Amino acid sequence: MKCCQHCGRPVPDGTIIGRTTVCEGCGRPLHTCVNCRFYEPGAYHDCREAVEELVEDKTRANFCDLFILSECRTGTKRDAGKNDARAKAEALFNL
Repeated sequence: MKCCQHCGRPVPDGTIIGRTTVCEGCGRPLHTCVNCRFYEPGAYHDCREAVEELVEDKTRANFCDLFILSECRTGTKRDAGKNDARAKAEALFNL
């Protein structure tokens, strides 16, 4: 299932996403880097594809021709690391 990475609302299959398409849930643009399946923080230009132009604000609508709406993400690597650290601290202090 594909969804908005800002609010998590599912995007119906077959929805055509252009630069001005917004999420029905939060009203934010869908054609953004953070909503793209190729978005990967830490990669060159934060993208797994060979993009030539840097998109400064990854949450704003852009004109990237490589955009494909990503699948719903259940959590980020940062959240997973934070939860892992919390679990280790709780185990250490028997909380």
